[in-house]
Amino acid sequence: MDIQQKHQQAENYYKNGKYQEAFSIYLELAKLGDSQAETTLGYLYQNGEGVEKNSQKAKFWYEEAVKKEYPMAFYNLAVLYSNGTEIAKDDKTAFQLFLKSAILEIPHGQFETAYMLEEGIGCEQNYSESAFWYEESAKRGNIEAFNNLGVLYRDGLGVEQDYAKAVHLFKRSADAGNHSAMYNLGFCYDNGFGVEQNTDLALEYLRKASLNGNEKANAMLEELRNKGDFAF
Repeated sequence: MDIQQKHQQAENYYKNGKYQEAFSIYLELAKLGDSQAETTLGYLYQNGEGVEKNSQKAKFWYEEAVKKEYPMAFYNLAVLYSNGTEIAKDDKTAFQLFLKSAILEIPHGQFETAYMLEEGIGCEQNYSESAFWYEESAKRGNIEAFNNLGVLYRDGLGVEQDYAKAVHLFKRSADAGNHSAMYNLGFCYDNGFGVEQNTDLALEYLRKASLNGNEKANAMLEELRNKGDFAF
């Protein structure tokens, strides 16, 4: 059985919940220096699937794959440093690793890079760079990135303020089920930002967001009730 066949067998084991069997194959491949297997092995150690959870061993295997420039290894190692549970939290290192994964076109890495740039976590705050990476992540289908990029366009942070574009981005994200985007879209309809003011549509999106547990939507609905904008 060649390496690709072993990868397929391990993947099938994993999909069927046979984590120990999958772990054994990935360990064998990782010892041969296979960067994909090293990264997956790190993930199994990180999450305690097929083996006892061990963040230090997860870190070790991610670092082995990082030496070979394997994209997901940069992202997964960044998550360890960002979470700061069993590995000491290090936002600067996490940012650099997320950035490397972003450059290597990992959509979630691009999103995390954008978020850290937006908030100034582990790096100097830079809204224009944040907008760039949110857009790159959105291009690759990251639904949260559409919403967060919409916020930057709504507020004119790092980009020229454009309510219509913000609404378009919020709608893309909301239609895919993102409750933050539902709230943002409801807010825009209530205030007439980028669209004609429409209380009915505002309430529709706010209620959808509220049903998904969005606290901002709950608070806004309560405010509208108190103003008498709707009866229930």
